[in-house]
Amino acid sequence: MAKRKHIRVMLARPRGFCAGVERAIEIVERALDLYGPPVYVRHEIVHNKRVVESLRAKGAVFVEELGDIPDGAVTIFSAHGVSEAVENEAKRRDLPVIDATCPLVSKVHREGQNHALKDRKVILIGHEGHPEVEGTQGRIPGGVLLVTHPEDVQKLDVDDPEKVAYVTQTTLSVDETRDVIEALNERFPAIIGPDVKDICYATQNRQQAVRDLATHVDLLLVVGAPNSSNSNRLREIGEELGVPSYLIDDASGLDPAWLKGVDVVGVTAGASAPEELVQELIGRLGDFGRVTVHQAPGVSEHMQFKLPRELTDADKLLVSRA
Repeated sequence: MAKRKHIRVMLARPRGFCAGVERAIEIVERALDLYGPPVYVRHEIVHNKRVVESLRAKGAVFVEELGDIPDGAVTIFSAHGVSEAVENEAKRRDLPVIDATCPLVSKVHREGQNHALKDRKVILIGHEGHPEVEGTQGRIPGGVLLVTHPEDVQKLDVDDPEKVAYVTQTTLSVDETRDVIEALNERFPAIIGPDVKDICYATQNRQQAVRDLATHVDLLLVVGAPNSSNSNRLREIGEELGVPSYLIDDASGLDPAWLKGVDVVGVTAGASAPEELVQELIGRLGDFGRVTVHQAPGVSEHMQFKLPRELTDADKLLVSRA
């Protein structure tokens, strides 16, 4: 009998859910418990099919526009944030809203608004069309100028080069934005920007974990949605470091051909991907050999964000009535 291939799996640390995603999911689950189904969520609460399907099965209804939400229905804004126009429309319709916007995204909104109040033109470093970017663009008075690549900086039309500031999409790391920031500083020496510590901790930690992992593996598998910005970046980092790297939704996306000549498989997950998907992938790898799993060293995350007052106050009310 032929000896089974040995596949060593190295799990990145940290991986998977960040505090903002955990909070957003808990918001939907708490709302369903408190108010009963259906509750309506504008846009996917986070970018992950398994999470969305699980919440849909419990009674969450996901819509793209407020016009798809019936009058009076409990409404949740996704973790990516929404524009002021969307918020105002919800108020006009008197929809009971619970805002699941990640607090780090809200912080970017406040920074941009403060710059605008001081008559600075705000430049946003981010990816066009991303829900977070669209929300931020609609939150800052006077609008923002969007840049993605260093070469975009030269095309910017700014009235006063002395009154310019920038903010960044939270799912971009320091490494991703460095070249753009350098180009901005070169063109606008007086530009004001956020401190490095304002970059999303989860984005930075997960990317550093992949960099550390890449030197020890023959193949990198990233569990995450194809429309997840941070998941795509994890795959790109693996490729940049010379490791064959693939982004898959779940275990069904694994191509056995990728395992040819591979002894060590690195596995990580984007910030919206639940751990169960990682464990299912490990199980799938077991179909092709004897698997041993090793946890890579890395950062432990203990960040937690408070739930919105609408939920905590409702909880207290239920307790007082019990």
